[in-house]
Amino acid sequence: MEQLIQIVDTTLRDGSHAVRHSFTEEQVSAIAAGLDRCHVPLIELSHGDGLGGSSYTYGFSKRDEFLLLKAAAEQIKNGKLTVLLLPGIGTIEDLKKAHDCGAKAVRVATHVTEADVSAQHIEAARRLGMMTVGFLMMTHMAEPEIIAEEAKKMESYGADYINLADSAGFLLPEDVAARVRAVKEAVSIPVGFHAHNNLNLAIANSLAAVEAGASYIDATLRGLGAGAGNTQIEVLAGVLKRKGIDTGLDFYGLMDLAERSVEPLMQRPQTVDNGSLMLGYAGVYSSFLLHVYDAAKKYDLDPRDIMIELGKRRMVGGQEDMILSVAYQLKQQAG
Repeated sequence: MEQLIQIVDTTLRDGSHAVRHSFTEEQVSAIAAGLDRCHVPLIELSHGDGLGGSSYTYGFSKRDEFLLLKAAAEQIKNGKLTVLLLPGIGTIEDLKKAHDCGAKAVRVATHVTEADVSAQHIEAARRLGMMTVGFLMMTHMAEPEIIAEEAKKMESYGADYINLADSAGFLLPEDVAARVRAVKEAVSIPVGFHAHNNLNLAIANSLAAVEAGASYIDATLRGLGAGAGNTQIEVLAGVLKRKGIDTGLDFYGLMDLAERSVEPLMQRPQTVDNGSLMLGYAGVYSSFLLHVYDAAKKYDLDPRDIMIELGKRRMVGGQEDMILSVAYQLKQQAG
């Protein structure tokens, strides 16, 4: 059957949030090798907040990300080792170093209305000969027609496809479909989608994206990722197989890899607990979750109250340093 959907695995990038950026070379090697054996075409690895993300603000990595990239590159024979880069966090020099370590693709991520800051990084990646993706985050914060205009900018800079991220896990299936259709109509390159499961809709939203014309779908083993996690790759492989959509993935192999190599590393189950649910409900960036828990403990607050306030203030990725400030203000208001 014709292969219609390309699956991008982000276990070793978005999943980094869920394990507090503690992946080791041995773990990365095992997971990357397994994903490659299962025919995953794009395998993303970096700090959860992209190249250069290891910091006080975003959380320090246990191991240098370039060492992890080299370890993964040694194992990937067929797929493309992929990195995430957020302009303002990662630099073009970081990108060049990642390329030297074996990265073949990069996804350049910006806030949904700030595509213009990606131009230099996308152009630099193209000069390096890398597959280059324009990645628009927090797409619930803009209407479809606005997102389409931002996507056109990334296409003009040289992106090979546009990825739309529901970074807060806030969107409903009809919202996803509207955004994918709008971008599909606006650009001549493929469209992808990245879901978070904070409202327990990651699989449903991924299917809505496919039905609206998306060609690339992000997923992770066991759903490992920020907040309640991402679309679970082994489940997605089974669901798409049931629908007669061939992804080329090894369904059984992914199940075995998730059970043997990822489940033992998980620091908590990827369930829709109260905190994750509130992320989705309030429209808060999924990687804020552990930072919010830390702030709530520090100031003896209900983490749900912090998330509601973050949502009201329309906080976006890159503002993690403001979480403690918001928590402090809430504590002062409470007397």
